[in-house]
Amino acid sequence: MSPRYRVTLTKEERSELEKLTKKGKIEARRFKHARALRLCDASPGSPAWKVADVADALGVTSRSIEHLKKRFVEEGLEAALERKPSEKPPREVIFDGAFEARLIALACSDTPEGYNRWTVRLLAEKAVELRFADKVSHMTVQRALKKMNFSLTGKNTGKSRRKAVQPL
Repeated sequence: MSPRYRVTLTKEERSELEKLTKKGKIEARRFKHARALRLCDASPGSPAWKVADVADALGVTSRSIEHLKKRFVEEGLEAALERKPSEKPPREVIFDGAFEARLIALACSDTPEGYNRWTVRLLAEKAVELRFADKVSHMTVQRALKKMNFSLTGKNTGKSRRKAVQPL
C-alpha cells in the first residue's frame, strides 16, 4: 500500500491559502489545489476531510489529492500549487517551413527521367537524396503537401476534359 501523507499547515500557510482562494482572479488549477490543501489540513481546529470527500467536493480523483499531498509534504507549498515541470523537453522540430518550401519547389520542378509525375514516395526519396533531411517518410511529404493545399494531380493530366458549365 502506498504511504499516506499528512498535511499540517502553519498559520502563515493557512492564511496565504485563504487569500488565494478569496482573491478575485486566480488560475482554476491553482485555486483547486489551494482549496484541497485547506480541506486536507490536519492541524488542530481545521477541517481535516478525508481524501475521498475532498476529491468528490472538488471534482477530481482521490489519486490527484494523494499526489498533491505528497508534493506538499516533500517539496513545500509553492511546489504543490504550481504545475509540475515536464521531465523531458519537447521534441525539436525536424521538418520546418524551410523544409516545406524546398519540398514544394521540388514538387513544382520537372519530374525525373522516366516518370510522368511526382509521387509522394518519389518526392520523399528525392528529398533524402538532395539532403533536405536525413530521412523522410512518404506520409510526412503527404502531410506537408496537404497542409499547403498542394495537389500532385491538380494539373490537367489529360485523362478527362473539363466540362463547361451552362449559364443559367
